[in-house]
Amino acid sequence: MKSAARNRSAHIVKGNIFDALGFSASEASALKIKAEILSAILEHVRANGYTQAQLVDILDEYQPSVSSLLKGRISQVSIEKLLRYADRLHLRTSIAVRPIEGRSRRVRIRATASARRPAQKLAEAV
Repeated sequence: MKSAARNRSAHIVKGNIFDALGFSASEASALKIKAEILSAILEHVRANGYTQAQLVDILDEYQPSVSSLLKGRISQVSIEKLLRYADRLHLRTSIAVRPIEGRSRRVRIRATASARRPAQKLAEAV
């Protein structure tokens, strides 16, 4: 048994795990945010020893939904709902939006400038 465990290859992912799993950049960002909110909620729930019954009342949610939340099943839960849960648990949330490292600013400027051209031509035509 021990030799079989040693033969398994390990895959180390640098960066966002959801990117590595093949999700688009926007899907990966949303999943990462969901995972971070869920992690904070679960940590708070464990630290305060809440029961499922207490969470049903606090979150104003049905028991099966609370059970799924506690099991980490968040695929059908929106970011907004997770934020609502965090608020009801008196957790402070914040989000940071930053430029992606390594992207050339020049590329973004060109894309913005080319997006304006049709509008400029339309304005000139009128």
